[in-house]
This record gives sequence, C-alpha cells and structure tokens, in this order.
Amino acid sequence: MGLSEISRGVRLLLGQIQRCGSGVASKHTARCLSQAAARPESTPEENEAVSPNFVNRNPRNLEQMALAVKDRGWKTTWPHQQFYHRLMFSRSQHHVTAEVFSCTSPVPVLSCSTKEWAVKKELASTSGVAACQAVGEVLAHRCHQAGITRMVYRAIPWTYRSDAVQAFRAAMKQGGVILSEPRRKYIGT
Repeated sequence: MGLSEISRGVRLLLGQIQRCGSGVASKHTARCLSQAAARPESTPEENEAVSPNFVNRNPRNLEQMALAVKDRGWKTTWPHQQFYHRLMFSRSQHHVTAEVFSCTSPVPVLSCSTKEWAVKKELASTSGVAACQAVGEVLAHRCHQAGITRMVYRAIPWTYRSDAVQAFRAAMKQGGVILSEPRRKYIGT
C-alpha cells in the first residue's frame, strides 16, 4: 500500500468525522464512524494457484524413500546393478582408493585416495591398515556432506577378511554411513 493511498484514506476518515459532527445529532455520530469496511475481492494469483500435476524435481527424494526404480541389469553381471549408490574399494601395491558410484553414471560421484596430498601427508604408509582406515573416515565425511547415507558395498569374497578391509568398513560405519540399502518398495498402481 502506497503513501498516497494511506493519506487518501486518512482524508476520507477526517471528512466523515467532520460531516457527522457538524450540526447533526450525536446519535448519528457513532453510526457514521462504525461503518463496515468494504471487502477486497479475492482473486487467486498465478503463484497461489495449485497445479493438478505434481512433478518431483528432487530425484534423491525417491531414493531415500526407497521408491525409485533400481536398474536390475543382467543376472550374470558382477557386481550387480541393483543399487542407488555403490561403494568400490581397491588396494594396490602403493595406494588405497575408495569411490562411490551412482546407478546412472559410470563416473564416480565421490572418491577418496591416498594419492591426495591432504591424506598422504598424515600417513606413514599409503597402503597399510591405517591408510585404509583414514580413507574410510575421509570418505564417510564426504558422503555426509553430499547427503549420501546409504550405499551398497560388496567386497570381493577372498579379500573380505583382511584387516585392511575390516578397518575400512569399520571407519565407514563409525562415520555414520550404512553399508546396505533398503529393499525397494513396490506400490500397486
């Protein structure tokens, strides 16, 4: 409401008071001042109108509710393709690398490695158990910053029992990342 509209309203009110108070009986004064205000016409604006068709613009929302479609892939492929996010952990002779992949992209979403200077400078060895634990802690922190709290991790069976892999898994779990995804919910249509 602009200043000119306010001053116009004040002038109209003062004019009514002067008309009611000039030579007219006092019983009309109260009636003149207590008139009902005109109701503004309610028109829905474009921003207030509700669309009958809803489009979800946050693809992660359906993942977190376990309603998004998981690509099944072929049953003979390994590792399987039924995931929203998959954690790949690899150790070489010199370095440790962990990467998080999305189901829609072959490029890693997040990664952490002992090749990074910030991680490498804190470690005595870049391929030991302590390095695996450090990579797990850093990757768990990055996952929380990105909003990824659940992912699939399937270790290769013959490397699963090694101390390095167990230290990596423990660091990820202590960082708050759950290393399994919820089962997909099927809703009848």
